[in-house]
Amino acid sequence: MPLSTDGPWLDDAAGRLIRPYTVSGGRTRPTAALDLLTLVISTGTAPQPHFGPEHTQAVGLCAGPVSVAEIAAQLRLPVTVAKVLLSDLVECGAITARTPERFHPTDRLLLEAVLDGLRRQL
Repeated sequence: MPLSTDGPWLDDAAGRLIRPYTVSGGRTRPTAALDLLTLVISTGTAPQPHFGPEHTQAVGLCAGPVSVAEIAAQLRLPVTVAKVLLSDLVECGAITARTPERFHPTDRLLLEAVLDGLRRQL
């Protein structure tokens, strides 16, 4: 059974060889307030030595600002598990997290810009 080199503990035929809750130590809730659009970036501080390889991979993916959703996709983990890992990294200072500015869907200029973009696609 060959192991894939593009992800942690993956088998080409079977997929992930360990359960996602094992990666997060059985935890299902992050300690930091993170949503899908939260941007995370590495601070240059190394993660704690007791963290797993997924933590190290996550820090490597955070060289520039990247969303929580993108990190979860790159790690091939459920978003909840990725949030737990990222909150560990926030707590130890290896990454910082910034919630994006909220937009107001009733903003006329924004809605017109979206409509113009959609029209150009057709």
